[in-house]
Parts: sequence; structure tokens; C-alpha cells
Amino acid sequence: MTESAEPGDQQQLRLLSEQIQDLTRVIARQSQIIDRVATESTRPGRGADAPLLVELFALFTDADTCARTADSEREAAAFAALRDGLERLIIGRDGRVVMPCAGDEFDVAVMEAADARPADGAPAGRVAETIRPGLVVAGRSLRPAMVVVYRG
Repeated sequence: MTESAEPGDQQQLRLLSEQIQDLTRVIARQSQIIDRVATESTRPGRGADAPLLVELFALFTDADTCARTADSEREAAAFAALRDGLERLIIGRDGRVVMPCAGDEFDVAVMEAADARPADGAPAGRVAETIRPGLVVAGRSLRPAMVVVYRG
């Protein structure tokens, strides 16, 4: 006679299954992009490839989110390594990831203000928080960094 699983066990199994599915999607997406990068890099005379960089940037933001929300240090380190590798690929293809830090001056050319908060002693017009990084390709902002700024 078998005992039924306890509700806590079932929930843990469900969460584990969801995490495995999420990782499977990230790895499949990464594999597709790596195949694309390999194909694109064999073309002579190619400069910045905006569509490819946009896809690499999407993977970068997925990896960054996973690194920041990982359940363990080991997972966080693995996703951070993936994120850093993707950033190197972006930079190597003439792109640049824009990751403003708190206190940086707001730059309308590469940032979008999603919200504003009272300065409370902080200088107005400075970044309070970064919500999402941005992407610049060949000096042109394709995806502005989304930030919260201090208002005066």
C-alpha cells in the first residue's frame, strides 16, 4: 500500500518542475542564438547586426533576471556567467549594454524614465533605480534602459 504525497511535497515537485521548464526554455533559446551567432560570424565584412544583437540582448535580460532571482548561490553564479558571456558577445558585435547605476545622471539618449520619486536629499535628475538595462548598437539606442529618476 502506497501513501499519497503530502501537499508540501506536491508543491515542491510542482515548483521544481516549473524551474526545469524555465531552464529548458532558456537553454533552447540560448542554443538558437548561439547557432545564429556562429552563422553570422562566418560572413565576411559584417558589422553590427541589429536583429541579432536584439536577440542576444533578450537572452542577456533573461539571464540577468534569472541571476537576480535565483534560489541558490550556485544558480545565481551560473546565470551571471551566462549573462556576462552574452554581454561579451554583444560588445564583440559592436553593441553596448546600458546598465545605469543609482546616482548616475539621467541620459535621455539611452534611458527612459518609467517613474519618478521624490529626491529626499538626492540630486534631482539622477537615476534612483534601474528597472531594465538598455541596448545601444552603432551609437544608436535600440532599447533604452528603463529607470526611475529622482524629481526635484
